[in-house]
Parts: sequence; C-alpha cells; structure tokens
Amino acid sequence: MKKQILILAGDGIGPEIMAAAEKVLHKINAKLQLGLSWEHGVLGGAAIDAHGVPYPAATAAQAEQADAILLGAVGGPKWEQIERSIRPERGLLQIRSELNLFANLRPAILYPQLADASSLKAEIVAGLDILIVRELTGGIYFGQPRGIRELENGEKQGFNTDVYAESEIKRIAKVAFELASLRGSKVCSVDKANVLEVTELWRQTVTELQQAEYPDIQLSHMYVDNAAMQLVRAPKQFDVVVTGNLFGDILSDEAAMLTGSIGMLPSASLDEKGKGMYEPCHGSAPDIAGQNIANPLATILSVAMMLRYTFREEEAAKAIESAVGAVLDQGLRTADIMSTGMQKVGTIAMGDAVVAALDAF
Repeated sequence: MKKQILILAGDGIGPEIMAAAEKVLHKINAKLQLGLSWEHGVLGGAAIDAHGVPYPAATAAQAEQADAILLGAVGGPKWEQIERSIRPERGLLQIRSELNLFANLRPAILYPQLADASSLKAEIVAGLDILIVRELTGGIYFGQPRGIRELENGEKQGFNTDVYAESEIKRIAKVAFELASLRGSKVCSVDKANVLEVTELWRQTVTELQQAEYPDIQLSHMYVDNAAMQLVRAPKQFDVVVTGNLFGDILSDEAAMLTGSIGMLPSASLDEKGKGMYEPCHGSAPDIAGQNIANPLATILSVAMMLRYTFREEEAAKAIESAVGAVLDQGLRTADIMSTGMQKVGTIAMGDAVVAALDAF
C-alpha cells in the first residue's frame, strides 16, 4: 500500500491548525515507521485565489491519486459575494461528491478533563461517547431540481429537493450497523417519517436491513426534533446515530457542543473502500485567523482517525489520542476550552505539546 496523503490546509485558521497537525504526522510517521508520504494542494477560497475555482483540476487529480485527504477548513467572508457556483463551499461539496465520500463519521467524545467545559452539567455528559453517521453525498444538499425562480406574480421562490434511493440508504445504514457492532451494538436512526415521504422510505429501508442482516444490533427510530431534544436531555442514551445529510449536519454540531468545544472534534468522510477525507468539525473561523489562538486538537485527532480508518494503524491512532489526553492532563488549554486554574496556550504551543507527549508512547 502506497499510503499517500493529500493535505489541503484551506482557508481561515486552516493553515495554522494544519501546521500543528502536520508536525504530529511527521512525529508519528517517524516514530512508528508508518511509511506515509504526503503532498499539498489547494481547495476552497485558497483555490479561488490561485485558480479562479474552488476545486481546480490539479487538486482533483491529486485527490484521485491519494489514499487519504487531510483538510483544514474552507470559506470566509472574503468570498461570500462571488457567484454561488464557485464559492469555497462548492469545492467541498464537489470533492465529496466526485470521490463518493458518502459516509461521514462524527464522534462526540467528552474527554474527562473537559467535563466542566460543557454547557451541560457534568453528570449528564461525563463519559459521553456518541458516533453520528451522516449520509454525505445525497439528500437535499445534492437533490435536483433546485434553485431560485420567479413566479407569475413576480415573487421569487427558492426550492430544493430532498431525495434518497434505497441503495443510498442501505449503504449508509450498513456503515452504521457495522460500526455499532464494534461499540455498544445500538443504532438510532433519525428521520422525520411522519411528515417527509423521503424519510418514510428511509425508516422502512433501515428497518428491513436490520432485520435481514443485523438482528443482533438494537435498532430504534426517532424523529429529528425529538432527537435534538434528547441530545441535550440525556445524550448518553445514544451509541451510534445514523441519519441523512441535512439532519446529520445539524445534529452533529449540536452533539459537538456537548463536549465543551467543537474545536475538539474530528470527522471522517469515507467511500466504500475506506478511502477518506479527514477534517475538524469546526469551520474556518476567519475572525480569529492568524492570531495563534485556534484549537488544533480536532485536526490532530482527525489525523488519528485517518490512521485508524484508512491506514488501519490502530497503534498510531491510539498514541495520538493518548498524547492529546496527556496534554489535557498537563492543564494546557486553548481559549475555547479554557477554565479556571488551567494554562492558556496558543495553536503552536498546543501542537508542540502533543508532539512532545508522543515521546511517551
């Protein structure tokens, strides 16, 4: 296996957090002799500035050849006024679609050192470990027709189409069931089947798959509005949550905040063969870009996910996760997870501390 990685730093705080993550990648690659190699490319606003489009052909060629992609973040106010079809976020949607990265894994894990950083009471979130499996290349974000049209009376009307085929639903549900078999053997499928026919089919298809192929997995169903409430009422009832693109986008951000900061959470977007794009759950945060205050831990933990899911290097993944825990034990905190009695550090110092902690593993 050639173990080739494409690094896309992106926009905003992307270059800063990626620089920290790349130091960690260098360290673990040398320490465990993983045989990884990587190159850099551009995506999003950085690509627009350099090539006029958010996902240039050169980047597409690099992405096609890579086994895994490590992404920082894309977007920012600098590009908000340009034509919608070439805004930074379109590049992100395009790379996901063209590489068929249909399965988005977003863990919401609360490090015990950060229990007080959550907006909920510690007893509600202590020990939290949820995995949200979001379908990423279908649904309302990609459905056709879509657009803004003018009605006969001259009024404008915006419209989008939410659509899922049985094969798309089975594919993402299978990922959820397989992952649940390695965890707590529970899957909660989230839909709005009482209102939306597309999610009525979703519920039927997930149920049929569980009955036919995964009888040992406990399957439950929940309407999305109730799921949003339950995530803040009793989040530890969930193990694996599987849902469509729109609902997954919203619920995973909500779950992220249970952990104290979205700056702590990585994500993976996988194809059917394990090729993946790995990125922090947070955005490009242009308001703090260039100030050395962004939290790089989500990006560093994305490296761990990459090693686990694409390269099957479990020892390396656990070493990085343990190093992050060790740094938190030392009391080091970036501004987003800062609490009384802790030591505030910047992006560079936090990344360097993780690199140093890897020596112990």
